[in-house]
Amino acid sequence: MERGAGKKPDWLKIRLTSGASFAATRQLLDRHSLHTVCRSAMCPNLQECWTRGTATFLLLGTVCTRSCRFCAVGKAANPPVPDPLEPEKIALAIQSMRLKHAVLTSVTRDDLHDGGAEHWVETIRAIRAITPSVTIECLIPDFQSNERALDLVMTEAPEVLNHNIETVPSLYMKVRPQANYTASLQLLQRAKQQHGLTTKSGLMVGMGETAEEISISLDDLIRHGCDMVTIGQYLQPSALHLPVERYITPDEFDRYRIMAEAAGFQHVQSGPFVRSSYHAGALTSNTEMIC
Repeated sequence: MERGAGKKPDWLKIRLTSGASFAATRQLLDRHSLHTVCRSAMCPNLQECWTRGTATFLLLGTVCTRSCRFCAVGKAANPPVPDPLEPEKIALAIQSMRLKHAVLTSVTRDDLHDGGAEHWVETIRAIRAITPSVTIECLIPDFQSNERALDLVMTEAPEVLNHNIETVPSLYMKVRPQANYTASLQLLQRAKQQHGLTTKSGLMVGMGETAEEISISLDDLIRHGCDMVTIGQYLQPSALHLPVERYITPDEFDRYRIMAEAAGFQHVQSGPFVRSSYHAGALTSNTEMIC
């Protein structure tokens, strides 16, 4: 699949293992008819996280209204209506899994009047009603820069407000043509300045960006109030998606980590398999880690 970069190097080969915890996680998610970004986005860490009994919950269905060329999630202009029972189902699953830190994300739903913000709020409140001690990380879409929608979610004060810039500005038209780099930075700034939230963002590398561009984007994130950052290797989901331009070596990821720490981030995850919610609990506290 990854035509541009050639054969996948040894450091990107995963040893698959699973056990009782993996099966239990899968059965629980299936029983509640829940979606996870682990499965929908073909995350390379699915085996590891599900074996630990963790998962990142995907709200608002499995079909996105945007056509980002890096993402494995299904796409359509008019996805199915969101499941009104989903907030309660997710809350019950989190209770069953005895999670201390839960990560929520969603597809982008430009077809909904508020982008799904009210559904987000209902989910956060349902979780806290059943398990008030759980900390919550929300990896949100941009809601088309709808300030009311953004404030609806941010006012719920999740312990972490996450929004990925995904790549450097020069690649936006190629990678995520319906998004806006500046708007994403302003979203993070709004979360920090107007709501006082702990903020987080993420970048994929290996799509043609330069080290200098990564450095500039890291500085941009810091200037807009971003506290934490994740940096991981882009992997091509299918032949229809953007090819990988280059496989970044583990040593280069170490250099990106040092670069991000020098820029001023409080917490940094940088490595080939790092994803936006990878070991999220470890970035926020000593809580249980969740994929």
